[in-house]
Amino acid sequence: MTDRPDWRTDGRDWPNREHSRFLRAGGLDWHVQVAGHGPAVLLLHGTAAATHSWRDILPALARDARVIAPDLPGHGFTAMPREGGLTLPGMARLVGALVAQLDAHPVMLVGHSAGAAIAIRLALDGLVAPRVIVSLNGALTPLGEEHAAFFTRAARLLVGLPFVPRLFAWRAADRAVAERLLRDTGSRIDARGVDLYARLFRRSGHLAGALRMMADWDLRPLMQDLPRLATDLVLAVGEGDRTIAPAQARRIARIAPRARVETLPRLGHLMHEERPDLVLDLLRRALHPEVAAA
Repeated sequence: MTDRPDWRTDGRDWPNREHSRFLRAGGLDWHVQVAGHGPAVLLLHGTAAATHSWRDILPALARDARVIAPDLPGHGFTAMPREGGLTLPGMARLVGALVAQLDAHPVMLVGHSAGAAIAIRLALDGLVAPRVIVSLNGALTPLGEEHAAFFTRAARLLVGLPFVPRLFAWRAADRAVAERLLRDTGSRIDARGVDLYARLFRRSGHLAGALRMMADWDLRPLMQDLPRLATDLVLAVGEGDRTIAPAQARRIARIAPRARVETLPRLGHLMHEERPDLVLDLLRRALHPEVAAA
């Protein structure tokens, strides 16, 4: 049995708490934040994160749009899904069920890291029909075949050992460990952000969700399907990202027919938390291209 984040304690001062809802969709109990009015925008965080990563983006973007930001399955305050629910297609189906439950029709999908892969899978599978997808340091390309097979087997082995998430959580009980992990991404985020990540990392249930997700994912089918992506794709890249090589975005841009790369100098993997103002400007331009072109 793993220790899930608890809303009464871990969520007591959660960012944008006033916009939080708990609902059931796709057979899963979700935590989702919904704010604002206007065209719908879906924000999808990355592996081992939660809605807190949008803490500055969500309220500002909600002035222009109806913003929907869930904790992904197995992450934060959303429950762990059944078998198959943490594969890439499985997560896309669950997020699609949530969007349908909210009667939302997002015109823009924004995904950070692994969230970008989910956003693209949603569009490819016809679960949503956005006008544009924005990938923030998207984790979209698989490792080499031999390495992918090895790391997938290793991750599955780790997930199969019940003490592993507890061991990770025990290590992360030291805030300095969480701070070092975040700094290794090439980003420097504020103390509040570090505290929120450390709070989640101390919960073995949250880490179990992240580990299972990594074990279950296979990005090769996504790469094979990218040539048929009919949606505009903005590949926003932090020049200082030490988690996802910026060159990967250029590779994606050669495959996806309507993709373009936009580089943000000096920013790391968590650029939307480092400089939410710059990322917000990028998102507003993507949401309102007619204004940006004027």
